[in-house]
Amino acid sequence: MLEQALVALAGMGGAAVVQAAGTDAWAGLRQALAQWFGRGDERRRQAELERLDRTAAELAVAREDGEATAERAHVGHDAVWRSRIEELLEGLREDERDGAAEALRGLLRRHAPPGPVTTGAGGIAVQGDVRIHADRGSVAAGVVNGDVNLSVPPAPDPTQG
Repeated sequence: MLEQALVALAGMGGAAVVQAAGTDAWAGLRQALAQWFGRGDERRRQAELERLDRTAAELAVAREDGEATAERAHVGHDAVWRSRIEELLEGLREDERDGAAEALRGLLRRHAPPGPVTTGAGGIAVQGDVRIHADRGSVAAGVVNGDVNLSVPPAPDPTQG
């Protein structure tokens, strides 16, 4: 069984496939992912390219059939690719798995399109760095749920140092 971080990584890979299909990011992700799955074997790489092409074609047809069909197709293909990535990682020795996971993280950073960003009511969605700074007794927060009370702390007891 894979550790949680690798399961999450596989999920990111599956999501990247369905998000990239039909976009400008597809060609780069397609090539990089096929190379990753092929692991140096040209025949396996070619088989992965064919699988990825079938996925892209099925997703395109589903988009034409309407939003509900497209959503079902996205969920299904996401699960298929997540499972395929998990299986590959599970089949590797631990030392190979670490290298393969790092390679997958790198190719997703380079080739995966940014995912949709959502947040709940009152939330903040940010892609990139966020710095929130409080100065001189003020309060700074991204999201506050509940009350904020400011008061001057009592002076320390001189016997406590």
